Amino acid sequence: MVNSEQARQDYVSRLNRVLDYIDANLGREMTLNELAAVANFSPYHFHRIFGSMMGEPLYKFIQRTRVEKAASQLYLYPHKSITEIALDCGFGSSAAFARVFKAHFKVSASEWRELGNSKNNQTDGKNRQMDSNDGKDSIEVKVYLDGVTNNLKWSITMTEKSQLKAEVEVKELPDIHVAYVRHTGPYAGDGQLFQMLFGKLFQWAGPRGLINPQQTQTFTLYHDDPNITEERKLRISCCISVPEDTEVSGEIGKTVISGGKYAVSRFELSTDEYSQAWDAVFKGWLPQSGFVPDDKPCFERYLNNPEEHPEKKCIVEICVPVIPM
Repeated sequence: MVNSEQARQDYVSRLNRVLDYIDANLGREMTLNELAAVANFSPYHFHRIFGSMMGEPLYKFIQRTRVEKAASQLYLYPHKSITEIALDCGFGSSAAFARVFKAHFKVSASEWRELGNSKNNQTDGKNRQMDSNDGKDSIEVKVYLDGVTNNLKWSITMTEKSQLKAEVEVKELPDIHVAYVRHTGPYAGDGQLFQMLFGKLFQWAGPRGLINPQQTQTFTLYHDDPNITEERKLRISCCISVPEDTEVSGEIGKTVISGGKYAVSRFELSTDEYSQAWDAVFKGWLPQSGFVPDDKPCFERYLNNPEEHPEKKCIVEICVPVIPM
């Protein structure tokens, strides 16, 4: 007999498959029957189950995800027309997009783009610095040629407040097959949440022989932009690398972190410094890099056990998919 916990995990597994499918197909029309088949539920029951588990109806979830993706693209891709962004994000027409956007954000898409550009274009070309955190910190970025690899690298230094430092290099990363545990809701600064999520993952992976200290990599995949999506609807996936043929079930899902060109920034961070590090990349490095973010999730890759660090810090790479401007 299947107990209640097994049943709950089965529902989570089916829902995660649907969320992954929606993210991969957001730019085209998806039918209820199609998504119900991915979840292996009848359309009637799937519609009710999705709304109950996600806290919003399926149609509203897809529409919100599309319009929030479009909002991010509006200021990340200033040379892309509003109509082109609307169609790429799955809207049937620019008029339909305009109605949905205004209802969701209370401003038009063109006004949103102007607001985004005014926030992102505060670079001081003479000093190569950008203010962040309301003047409490500033970010200095320097570029140089690596004498060994002949690749461009950047150094980031946050001054005055946090004094974080990082090296940035644009690299080609391969596809990475991962198993994950997903969380929806607030996460910023919540170290116990991440310990719990990775704990579940390791408890599942350990008995299956999937933990290899020399090969296993750990990641957090960010599905939403925290500057746009409501905190209670933010989605993250805590991941470990696994062989491609790994079988998963229950709360454990499986996906691929798509390879390609990434800006990789290496930091040493305390639990409360992650937001400043992301600011350093997006507000400091990105505007003067010659790149814009590609249409794929960002992720963090963890390189050490913080308990073994002399200052209990995490050595982490912030990986942002990029394309030339």
